[in-house]
Amino acid sequence: MNKAQLLQRFLRYVQIDTTARPETDDYPSSPGQLELGRLVVEELQAMGIKDARQNQHGIIMGTIPATNRKKGTDPICAKHPPGRSGKWGPSPFSDAPTIAWCAHLDTSPETTGAGVNPQVIDSYAGDDIVLPGDPSKVIRTADNPELDALRGRTLITSDGTTLLGADDKAGVAVILEAAAWLMEHPEIPHGPVRICLTCDEEIARGVIKLDQKEIGAVACYTLDGHASGEIDVETFSADQAVVTVRGVNIHPSIAKGRMTNAIRAAADFIARLPRSNLSPETTEGREGFMHPYKIGGGVGEVQMKILLRDFDAAKLDWQADQLRQIASATMQDFPAANIEVAIERQYRNMAEGLDREPRAVIYAEEALRRLDRTAKRTIVRGGTDGSRLTEMGLPTPNLSCGGHNPHSALEWACLDEMAESVEWLVALAEVWGEGK
Repeated sequence: MNKAQLLQRFLRYVQIDTTARPETDDYPSSPGQLELGRLVVEELQAMGIKDARQNQHGIIMGTIPATNRKKGTDPICAKHPPGRSGKWGPSPFSDAPTIAWCAHLDTSPETTGAGVNPQVIDSYAGDDIVLPGDPSKVIRTADNPELDALRGRTLITSDGTTLLGADDKAGVAVILEAAAWLMEHPEIPHGPVRICLTCDEEIARGVIKLDQKEIGAVACYTLDGHASGEIDVETFSADQAVVTVRGVNIHPSIAKGRMTNAIRAAADFIARLPRSNLSPETTEGREGFMHPYKIGGGVGEVQMKILLRDFDAAKLDWQADQLRQIASATMQDFPAANIEVAIERQYRNMAEGLDREPRAVIYAEEALRRLDRTAKRTIVRGGTDGSRLTEMGLPTPNLSCGGHNPHSALEWACLDEMAESVEWLVALAEVWGEGK
């Protein structure tokens, strides 16, 4: 695997500002996503992927064609259902199931992605990493225990004034490098592989313009995970609450007995939210939360946005009911105020959809086994494009691709872990080529 080429590819991508913009309804929400997409299409076409294209929405599609050798019978999954043909058997690789690899071009709006100045640390020594653009930003080993196992590896950070963008440009780089390897090595047996790169995943719009039929795959893999060798098989189920507080605004000089300050009512509402539990700061593992993340307005009206998250989708209804009860309690103390709680559905836990197509995970594990590595099934306290794709009927687990500390100026990536993910994708394509 060409690590130097992978590194240069990643460094090119992170220096293009693709920060998602939630304040606009445009798709993609930022012009940098179109710019990066055009570059990626050029690189795919240069590899020989003739159908690589960027559609009117900025989504990138392309196909790594199947190799032409014959395949044997399926050695992996005899206890699990075969493909639609109902049997295993020899056929050309072009008749093998089509799979897809997916990543997203945008980066989080929580930390700017403009002017990324990446830093490459060769042969990491195991120390805390002070970021040169803002020495107050330090990637500490105490907060990142996984660094201890990465001594001697190559790490990449930003300079501390921006995020790095490994979420998800590490995934984009891994997919492109794996595609290049397969195109350069036609002796590797595999079926068709579809490449799909989306926009605005970070603001929950990644697949809204995506036609699943155009992907045409039996399984898909998002490259949007951290570290190495992990398969995310569950995500949160997610809704968003939009809480609108309307007060009564009047000049403060004549406000006695007449004004109802929506800011004070909103503050009362927020103060009633659970703090010792059901918040991101106090939960872990399978525990859900209610997370107020945006607020704005004035005396007359305030709007708040609150993330509702749990692995059990039924508990989202309970969380929404809690918000309505809090709204009622606040209106008792502010009787002239009106508080509306509107719930917007976002995505659902991918676990149920993956159960309907067990090969998606089993083959990913088998690919790692062939590389003498052990896969770890994990859950992710968040969502991916795979959450929505699985809900739409395309089973899509999430795979590691070397990123750490997403959405933060303390974000970093490990080149060696990214290279391991490239090898994983190549092996995965070969495994699917053998099974039907």
